[in-house]
Amino acid sequence: MADKQIGIIGEVLFDAFPDGKQILGGAPFNVAWHLQAFGRHPCFISRVGDDARGASIRSAMLDWGMDTGLLQTDAEHPTGTVKISINNGEPDYDILDNQAYDFITSTQLDAREHYDIIYHGTLALRHVVSEQALHDLKTRHTGIVFLDVNLRKPWWQARQVSAWLADADMVKLNHDELMLLTCRQGHIKDLMRSFLAEHCLQLLIVTRGSQGAISLTDKGEFVEITPIEHLTIVDTVGAGDAFAAVFLQGLLSGWPLPLTMSRAQDFASALVTRRGATVSDLNFYHPFIVAWSTDS
Repeated sequence: MADKQIGIIGEVLFDAFPDGKQILGGAPFNVAWHLQAFGRHPCFISRVGDDARGASIRSAMLDWGMDTGLLQTDAEHPTGTVKISINNGEPDYDILDNQAYDFITSTQLDAREHYDIIYHGTLALRHVVSEQALHDLKTRHTGIVFLDVNLRKPWWQARQVSAWLADADMVKLNHDELMLLTCRQGHIKDLMRSFLAEHCLQLLIVTRGSQGAISLTDKGEFVEITPIEHLTIVDTVGAGDAFAAVFLQGLLSGWPLPLTMSRAQDFASALVTRRGATVSDLNFYHPFIVAWSTDS
């Protein structure tokens, strides 16, 4: 059977930490990076500057075995950078404007390409150019649209997010984002039921940090999982992206929902013991790949 295809569109950037370390990041890129390590070959659609950082990203992707055919080069705008500070164990993000990923164009996309799943976030869609590229991509898409909500002030508007939710089949967001978008109080499961029904979703996932995650299907099935206890947390940057990557791996592989949720949480828990959202060591992934192949 042919490998199911996933198209991932959005930002790639460098996360700049207070200690001077810079690590590749950007939610869509993180997801693509992890899926490549898991043996998938995601089609990653983004844009970098014609600068040293852009060349570094291209080189890292090639070294990791990723296809750079849809990584566009921008002669006018720089490769994305986010300055990260850690406050009370949680990351704060200073996201610069007018980065190369804001100007992803649809002119370089292959109209004949078919994807079983299109994954996208919200940050790269803050600019009309990248938003139009996603629109063009979805116009000819017949598979699943997976929206990974990532609300970063001041780079989102409720009206836009509502429009993207209307186009989505599956949505992942965190508990704070659910509260922001529902604008009401209540038990989390009641809020999830209302949110799923309002946006006609097949599946809703809410991540809850140290409390784990909950999913809800359009059949009314809840699955709730909790993380490993007594973790030595280095930082939580990219934890949600790690979760999303394994969830998509399960979706593409046909794993049952409870198993997918459990594996996604385990991988996210492992990632927070490392600095940054990506890991450039296949040995980090190997135990998960082995366990998944023997336990399925």
